[in-house]
Amino acid sequence: MTMTEYVFTPDLPVTLPVAGRQQRFPVGRVFCVGRNYPWPDTQGQSRQPPVFFMKPASSVVDATGEVQFPPLTEEFAHEIELVVAIGEGGTHIPESQALAYVWGYAVGLDLTRRDVQRVAKSQGLPWEGAKVFDGAAPMTAIVPVTHAGHPSGELWLNVNGQERQRDSLDSQIWSVSEIISRISQSVSLRAGDLIMTGSPAGVDVLQPGDLINAGIDGIGQLEMRVGQRA
Repeated sequence: MTMTEYVFTPDLPVTLPVAGRQQRFPVGRVFCVGRNYPWPDTQGQSRQPPVFFMKPASSVVDATGEVQFPPLTEEFAHEIELVVAIGEGGTHIPESQALAYVWGYAVGLDLTRRDVQRVAKSQGLPWEGAKVFDGAAPMTAIVPVTHAGHPSGELWLNVNGQERQRDSLDSQIWSVSEIISRISQSVSLRAGDLIMTGSPAGVDVLQPGDLINAGIDGIGQLEMRVGQRA
């Protein structure tokens, strides 16, 4: 059998720990949902189709130690999110069957260059410049559905002991089942894909030295300190 030759040695796959196991979860693509909770400026509005963007797998890091403060921003912001880990591929997945494709859940931070995102929005440009940088998606160990089921509690985030974000997972405008089904109408989901399902109100800026504590009931918690500016 002929061995494949590469022009350079490829990187090892990005992986996340699995709670209670020695195994690690190989990360494929990272889909993100924008504005999936009621915010003060959206109260009373009718439900709009979800907005999707992506982060590369290389943005995913274990949620331990230090959060890198990225370059090219004066407004480095936190967004606490439920992360859905897909364990089986599929396309055109019905909402009624969508949860069967979930392997587990994690706690994630969708870190953002908020000022860059604001400019992109105002000019109708893509968000990648705001959402993609080294360490932009810290995540906790993935908790298998077989261990903890599907979460329904609260998610929250504190900075230096002060609460900034808290809401119920039931407040999501689009449910996990609906999100999985919608993505699968556009592209075939694959085992290893992650979905960051949006962040509640309270998004704010981080400063070097800040201590972030965040978590989701029944899934896990994280604690990370913000590093110095790059």
